[in-house]
Amino acid sequence: MRVLLVEDTEDVAGAVCESFARRGDAVDHVSTLARAADCIAVQSYDVVILDIGLPDGNGKDLLHAIRAAALPTPVLMLSARSKIEDRVSLLDEGADDYMVKPFDLRELHARVRALARRQGPDRAPVIEFAGLRFDPAGQDLQIDGVPVQLTRRELSLLEALLASRGRVISKERIYEYMFSFNEDEVGMNAVEIYMARLRRKLEGSRVTIKTLRGLGYQMIADA
Repeated sequence: MRVLLVEDTEDVAGAVCESFARRGDAVDHVSTLARAADCIAVQSYDVVILDIGLPDGNGKDLLHAIRAAALPTPVLMLSARSKIEDRVSLLDEGADDYMVKPFDLRELHARVRALARRQGPDRAPVIEFAGLRFDPAGQDLQIDGVPVQLTRRELSLLEALLASRGRVISKERIYEYMFSFNEDEVGMNAVEIYMARLRRKLEGSRVTIKTLRGLGYQMIADA
């Protein structure tokens, strides 16, 4: 999952980025509205986590810009304001969710994943496909009931493929899903490396990951 975090409090941002990175998610962190707008202009995100009070303005301005551009990206707002009027106002102005600081990182993860699911084909928290049972929240994969251990990067790759199962997903989109801007030292060939590792972990299952030269990859169920 690719997340944009717009937060100027360094200790909060550091904790959020580290917690998502441990799960294999890619997080781009910026501390100003201007930087956030630059990121959104060149990169699509599964979810935007947006603080209200920022050095160069109010986070609601970016929320309004995202909605004015008709971008479907879910936006979760962060604020120290706990009044119900503040929450109602933000939701009415286009926010998809709202959390009051301080918050529990486990709840933040759950809410972000729930928002991401709304955009994809999977509304249930657990994805089942051709004998695979994948729980993104628990980072757990079972093949025909047998647990399979995956690294955080392999989990991120599996999540990307399952979200597009049956359809072709480009190598570039997978790369964007797995790696953030601050990991620019990681080359595109990293996708092929993790793809090979994941294929080995899925050997013996009823799932095949096809390589379509010049197009990308496709996860299908064997006939």
